Amino acid sequence: MGGKAPTTAHTQSPRGRTVILLADTQSYRLDDFLAAAARLGVDVIVGSNRCHVLAELFDEQFLIVNFDHPREATEAIRDFTRGRRIDAVVPAGDRMAVVAAMAAEALGLAHNPVDAAEAAANKRLMREALARAGVRAPAHQVFALDEPAEEVARVVAREAGGIGYPCVLKPLRLSASRGVIRADDPASFARAHARVAALLRAPEIRIAKDPEDARLLVEEFVPGAEVAVEGLLDRGALRVLAIFDKPDPLEGPYFEETIYVTPSRLPRAAQDEVAGVTAAAARALGLVTGPVHAELRVNERGAWLIEVAARSIGGLCSRALRFSLGMSLEELILRHALGEGVAGIEREGQASGVMMIPIPRAGILREVRGVEEARRVPGVVEVTIDVKPGETLVPLPEGARYLGFLFARGASPAEVEDALRRAHRALSFEISPQVPVARGA
Repeated sequence: MGGKAPTTAHTQSPRGRTVILLADTQSYRLDDFLAAAARLGVDVIVGSNRCHVLAELFDEQFLIVNFDHPREATEAIRDFTRGRRIDAVVPAGDRMAVVAAMAAEALGLAHNPVDAAEAAANKRLMREALARAGVRAPAHQVFALDEPAEEVARVVAREAGGIGYPCVLKPLRLSASRGVIRADDPASFARAHARVAALLRAPEIRIAKDPEDARLLVEEFVPGAEVAVEGLLDRGALRVLAIFDKPDPLEGPYFEETIYVTPSRLPRAAQDEVAGVTAAAARALGLVTGPVHAELRVNERGAWLIEVAARSIGGLCSRALRFSLGMSLEELILRHALGEGVAGIEREGQASGVMMIPIPRAGILREVRGVEEARRVPGVVEVTIDVKPGETLVPLPEGARYLGFLFARGASPAEVEDALRRAHRALSFEISPQVPVARGA
């Protein structure tokens, strides 16, 4: 959300339409969804797992729900909306997608099957569904987190019948590459295992009390160019809205994403295969409606499905996409959720892209320099610094946010990529070490 509160929780709808928007109040996406709803003249009920400062801004249109307990959240939504007409439930994240499926089912609205939403939010269930359907995806194994790392490392070795090295360790429920680490041998596996285990035992994750947080996915490392697919499902049919290239190689040991550029520069045949594998993955999970965001790798053996989520792209990255008449991705999603025809709405033809500004090192942010210089780079259309001076920076794989976002448009993907890189080079960051608190202080 860019660190600021939305200016309004809802708008007056002349047609009396109301949407439940499920989002963390710290989400980057909340402002953009609310702005889209305002353009459509749609009332919004914000369902969130946080309250404190923002609760007063939402008045009666703010509902506190616990995304870690979907059934309780669904009951809270039913109680809150009893006697009111609700037209759609729209999620802005993985955990929210499960609640959205349950709540929409309870309210008699169009929805994904609950088990499909759960599979999209859980890497173990996802991998199992993809394997059953024969969708090309990395081989995987799942281990209990309390199994000794050295023993698991031996089991993973190819000579022991495992998937072999290099491999990638992943928490089952976290997203945005959080806790994802590549291991090339048993020694690096043990080190990666220790870091992932420490992350999953952190209080903010353990509070969910999800048994899946006590398990770990280990999958084969798939080399190749990585792309992201933004799509929309309508009665099971996938419409690809954009394929983003990720020009920075994501080889590990961590997988911090940086630049997304569209349209893709892959050959048309490769793009068609990417779209086909994404559609097959959605069918394998049982997803039938709403936004889909997928990550794939492409190499000489074809397109490989790495992840597929029952939600749209994260962060502020959706601002890299514009559709007919300047429509945002959020407005397109809301129109689709409300049953409006969106088949004729096309992405604007100009190349575009976004750079998620990586955190260079841990510490306390003191100052960001060069923002105005970055804004003056030809092709750059927006520079957003999300972290404020004095805030603590935690890089991947433990961290869960970026320093900010750069956006560019141009005549070609190469031109956009160059503008983003030049804007990033114009920025510099003063970061001081974080002083540890002495025990007993």
